[in-house]
Amino acid sequence: PQVARNLLRFRRTMLPAAEERARVLTQHGALFPWRTINGEEASAWYAAGTAQYHIDADISYAISAYVGATGDEEFLARDGIDILVQTARMWADLGFWRGAGEDTFHIHGVTGPDEYTTVVNDNLYTNVMARFNLRRSARAVRELAQRRPDDYERMVARLRLEPDEVDEWERAAAAMAIPYDEVLGINPQDAGFHLREVWDLANTPADKRPLLMHYHPLVIYRFQVLKQADVVLAMFLQGEHFSPELKRANFEYYDPITTGDSSLSAVVQSIIAAEVGYHELALRYFHAALFTDLADLHANTSDGVHVASAAGVWGCLVSGFGGMRDDHKHSLTFDPRLPEGWAGLTFRLTVRGTRAKVVVRPDAMSFEVETGDRFVATVRGTRVVVTPGDGVVTVPLDGQGPRIPGEPDPEALWGTRRKDGSVITASVPHHSGPNG
Repeated sequence: PQVARNLLRFRRTMLPAAEERARVLTQHGALFPWRTINGEEASAWYAAGTAQYHIDADISYAISAYVGATGDEEFLARDGIDILVQTARMWADLGFWRGAGEDTFHIHGVTGPDEYTTVVNDNLYTNVMARFNLRRSARAVRELAQRRPDDYERMVARLRLEPDEVDEWERAAAAMAIPYDEVLGINPQDAGFHLREVWDLANTPADKRPLLMHYHPLVIYRFQVLKQADVVLAMFLQGEHFSPELKRANFEYYDPITTGDSSLSAVVQSIIAAEVGYHELALRYFHAALFTDLADLHANTSDGVHVASAAGVWGCLVSGFGGMRDDHKHSLTFDPRLPEGWAGLTFRLTVRGTRAKVVVRPDAMSFEVETGDRFVATVRGTRVVVTPGDGVVTVPLDGQGPRIPGEPDPEALWGTRRKDGSVITASVPHHSGPNG
């Protein structure tokens, strides 16, 4: 927990620079950079870097996760609240209302996590995470006013917060535009994503990968093709807003057109593949993340270790095969997806000062408190409370969830029709001339 706190403190020290960056981009609040060393934007290409406004929501999500796991209300009151307020202000200012009676709140001109699709309207990941940011910020402000009125008054004076701002955040969150296509039965990555033609990755020559090294960005941007998970990442971080059926439909749509050219993608694809049932694919993505640097899979380990991917390997194990999800409200849920042939998986968690040992086996899941008071979790709807005197508490498991062999069919999308009746086709851009 202390390491996480230090990382978030680092974000807090960058808040003044983020506030200045927001002013440069004519926004209220704060806008954190996509890539930085000293708080200033260091990205060379605005479309795939600076336009990733979702960084604000990502940082707010991290604050919420940390406070939920530790109960560190002191950090929230003194440091975290400023970030939450200023990022919420940015979203409220960036978005706009459209409709006869302020029906829907839209966010235009942004880039989601996928760097092969840039500067779009209503990117699903951005909107879903902005909604979380707005709601979490509003809740934090209201709880601070109730629980720590002195800190609340200091924050209001420091940030000049008006009460109606918080109401505005909640209204915007409730009316956030969430793209959905009734014909395809999926969440489009953005308002215009499904209007593009599909990049035929299966027939793309191996010597033309990664795409960004062989095709101009303007060529890539014309196609439905992803560098890394986008909608799939939203389903991991905000999974409670997607039904199991929609998660599977989205995964089957996006996985075949995700290149994995980013080392950040395999981790998330593994977690959701495991959840929806593609157990063999989940294990394959896990190995891709595990060996990113060990086997130099991206041919650039000599330039430095892929730290985020390495950290994500733990996420594959715990959130993917262990099936753990965190609602940031003192409750962990588990729905395990242990790979076939694995005898078990053991990991430890520290939640609000209690350290617990968790073991997943094909037919059961067990918990044991090693230090602290008690550990609370829910396993497939069954609430489990473990105290130091209980020893090992075991919960039976009826299998490891759905099992779907193989992987989604990359050609399943071809030939289907959009809402306007046009047919979705797939192709590979061809090089020509002396450099072809």
